[in-house]
Amino acid sequence: MPFRPDAPLTIAGKTFGSRLMIGTGKYRSREAMRDAIAASGAEIVTVALRRVDFDDPASRSVLEDFDWTRYTILPNTAGCQTPEEAIRIARMARAMGLSDWVKVEVIPDPKYLLPDPIGTLETCRVLVAEGFTVLPYIGADPVLARRLEDLGAATVMPLGSPIGSGQGIVNLEAIKIIVEQANVPVVVDAGIGSPSDAAIAMEHGADACLVNSAIALAEDAVLMAEAIADGVRAGRKAFLAGRIPRLAYASASSPLAGVVGAA
Repeated sequence: MPFRPDAPLTIAGKTFGSRLMIGTGKYRSREAMRDAIAASGAEIVTVALRRVDFDDPASRSVLEDFDWTRYTILPNTAGCQTPEEAIRIARMARAMGLSDWVKVEVIPDPKYLLPDPIGTLETCRVLVAEGFTVLPYIGADPVLARRLEDLGAATVMPLGSPIGSGQGIVNLEAIKIIVEQANVPVVVDAGIGSPSDAAIAMEHGADACLVNSAIALAEDAVLMAEAIADGVRAGRKAFLAGRIPRLAYASASSPLAGVVGAA
């Protein structure tokens, strides 16, 4: 199969040149965050809504750190344990003029931080009806992914492995099913720890990756941002090019015709 020219990532009618989305948490400093995000080439930046203490000079909003004409802001509902909390945060973000887009996270489990499938579905049903563009973070559940797509989700965002774990893509077979069935972009989110993890997700047909901890907690966040962006690009090219099939036996790379001693 010849190389297939790529189409841009398109979410809810908006196109993006980069297939890497990036988070704003856990960085050692605001300078490191800004430099890493710039180095990543990402165009979608996800932020959590938090209280700001106006009496504390050190307490300032991450919104002050970016030129938002360069990025698409994606508010998320991180920290919400119930649909009611997530819906309230999404409405607050829109009322503040941040965005009609929202990354939906409903996570009642404080130890493993696994998303609540029922709560996520309930939240998205309400927010879609209110005109939000929802990008739900989910477990690698093909049935839930289909239901969310049918509901009107703009993407589905299955986890590669538990958030912040750096375990890589441990849910690959389920993610492959989600990719096969999806008619909206599939964004692999959570668990990516290295460029090779991002490349694996993209090689198997994911449309994008969202990465935070692997970049923010790296010894050199800027260099890791560049490396993961390279992994995303390499994986996408490999997917488009079409890899060779895996064989249970060897297959000579050179033709045997004319080999001295061959029958």
